[in-house]
Amino acid sequence: MNKKVLNTLEFDKIKQQLTEHAASSLGREQAESLHPSVSFDEVVRLQEETDEAARVLRIKGHAPLGGIYNVRPQVKRAQIGGMLNGLEFVQVASTIHAGRMMKQFIADLIEEGEELPILSEKGGELPVLTPLEQRIKHTVDEHGGVLDSASETLRHIRQQLRANESRIRGKLESLIRGKNAQKMLSDAIITIRNDRYVIPVKQEYRGQYGGIIHDQSSSGQTLFIEPESIVQMNNQIREFKLKEQLEIERIFTELTVEVEQHGEELYYLTGLLGELDFMFMKAKFGKAIKGTKPIVNKDGYIRLNKARHPLLPIDEAVASDIELGKDYTTILITGPNTGGKTVTIKTVGLTTLMAQSGLPIPALDGSETAVFSSIFADIGDEQSIEQSLSTFSSHMVNIVDILKHVDDDSLVLFDELGAGTDPQEGAALAMSILDDVHNRGARVIATTHYPELKAYGYNREGVINASVEFDVETLSPTYRLLIGVPGRSNAFEISTRLGLDAGIIQQARGLIGADTNEVDQMIASLEQARRKAEEEEKEAREYLKLAEQLHKDMQKQMQDFYANEEELAEKARKKAADIVEQAKVEAEEVIRDLRNMRLEKQADVKEHELIEAKRRLTEATPETKAAPKKKATATERTLKQGDEVKVLSFDQKGTLLEKAGDGQWHVQIGIMKMKVKESDLQFIKSEKKAEPKPLATVRGKDYHVSLELDLRGERYEDALVKVEKYIDDALLAGYSRVSIIHGKGTGALRKGVQDYLKNHRSVKRSRFGEAGEGGLGVTVVELK
Repeated sequence: MNKKVLNTLEFDKIKQQLTEHAASSLGREQAESLHPSVSFDEVVRLQEETDEAARVLRIKGHAPLGGIYNVRPQVKRAQIGGMLNGLEFVQVASTIHAGRMMKQFIADLIEEGEELPILSEKGGELPVLTPLEQRIKHTVDEHGGVLDSASETLRHIRQQLRANESRIRGKLESLIRGKNAQKMLSDAIITIRNDRYVIPVKQEYRGQYGGIIHDQSSSGQTLFIEPESIVQMNNQIREFKLKEQLEIERIFTELTVEVEQHGEELYYLTGLLGELDFMFMKAKFGKAIKGTKPIVNKDGYIRLNKARHPLLPIDEAVASDIELGKDYTTILITGPNTGGKTVTIKTVGLTTLMAQSGLPIPALDGSETAVFSSIFADIGDEQSIEQSLSTFSSHMVNIVDILKHVDDDSLVLFDELGAGTDPQEGAALAMSILDDVHNRGARVIATTHYPELKAYGYNREGVINASVEFDVETLSPTYRLLIGVPGRSNAFEISTRLGLDAGIIQQARGLIGADTNEVDQMIASLEQARRKAEEEEKEAREYLKLAEQLHKDMQKQMQDFYANEEELAEKARKKAADIVEQAKVEAEEVIRDLRNMRLEKQADVKEHELIEAKRRLTEATPETKAAPKKKATATERTLKQGDEVKVLSFDQKGTLLEKAGDGQWHVQIGIMKMKVKESDLQFIKSEKKAEPKPLATVRGKDYHVSLELDLRGERYEDALVKVEKYIDDALLAGYSRVSIIHGKGTGALRKGVQDYLKNHRSVKRSRFGEAGEGGLGVTVVELK
């Protein structure tokens, strides 16, 4: 990929945006050296890297890439015998720590079940140098200062140094607080000059303290004197500081040797961290531009869904659908200037470069790009004053160079092909150049404003015209690319909108010739038809999508329902029978207990009431009938339109609409229409509608009302609703006395039930139960 094309398509600006997402200088270096690959396998790998990083960002929202430094220069200096300083050790330790955190981060993702083959491989290769990291952190602090814990010798030296400094300060404090100190000192402070403790003495009292003068003020009125009494102490501090410095150098020398011993591992660690930073940098860039991973091919096929120019603001860029390389390999975009033609071809070129660099592209999912061995572009006015070349000559220089190298694995972009010379000659030359490049098998997108080229795509196989839409109402381009529709100037429409006299415009129309008028009218008609077709297609697609989904859901629901209908019904019947059988057993026990209580004269329970209760319990047992099996018998008569039939495979009734041929019928089943084989249909004879049963029959055997209503555990409001319904059901069943069990509890439910019954029109009287009936936990109700 030649550098000139990268400059023409402004690929450097893409790299600048990319570097803004770098977490380290290592990532920035890789971004600055980024170059599109021409290897299909490498492009696929680069795109997979970016996609994995993007998936991690979607899952976790971040990656632990902080604290990474390029420590290769430090390692190199250690290997040639130099000594590293404190800050350099800090950078080495920080990079080791970052590698350890990244390795753990990737391992956790894999453990959670994420499939990340590339990250897994790189994470597994990250070297772990924890001992060296701990040794450095034990030696220096985060600012590069040496810690006392670096060695026992250093700790001892610093303890002595601090003790001496404390004694000196104590001695000087006594001097500056003396009775004559205020008069002889310029200020009552202790300061340092030449690494020795001194005090500020006025010039006239210089002899009062003796010692050594280290400095004086700018006016000469103050002298900074080291009193004679602390000279020896300052000398001792000096000695301790020299010892401290020697010990630090010894410690740093040993630590540098350790860094040198792990030099190869640190080189490898630095390289891997740079690659990881670059992977996540590409993913962050893709998120910022709302980019997607393209499908990559080596067949020269491009399909961009709602592609935007990546250097334009997202809210301003107009998205276009662009396809090239299957039905046609050359697109010729015609139309007036400032319509967006150049932006379109730059979008295709820059998007292809981004895809071949492993970057997400500013287009919707499902977009596809090809890997080209060469991309050529002749865009813009490149007139060279130094070379005394005109615009036309400059373009021709570029085009001649392109024609020397173009082949069937090339993408060629021409902007304003043939411009800058006589229109007739320029148009002829443009067509000849397009023919040559097209015949070589290259993928070509060219723009021109020559009207002679409007018909170019209609008489050449593999070539198609296109234009950029222009809104005459607003007198501005919409920048939407229209494939298959050539452009027109719109000069007459724009002039009319701007108020030019209609007579002038009519005369102008007559001057341009009938053929041109007809072509313009044809193009206008095509544009209008295209817009209408696009709107109708969009609406139809939405309806089709909705209908397909509805049809799919309905079919699945019907299949699931009919597949499980009998099984569910049988389970329900069995469960109901089990419940009633259990209730009968429990009821027998209750009746037995009541008989015993009556015999013992502890309860007033009549025998006929016990018999009646048992009879009703027996009648409550549901009759479990086996479900009829499906019969796949042949039809009993010739089927005809309007017949009611049974679809055997679905066990569902339907109506015949019309014969579909091939032994099939269109059948209406509920709201669905479907094709069904005639062998899967069974004719249904008309049946008389069943006469409605009288109320007494409905409330007989198949509708049982218990003599008791148990409200225990119910909420107050729900309980009153149940009482109301129960009284109605008991009246319909012909009961004269029933019991309502509400329990004792706090008494709120009991009081509520009592109050409700007092005001009920069908309640003769109510009372609490006797001792054998449940006492205050039961209310016995007598009905009218």
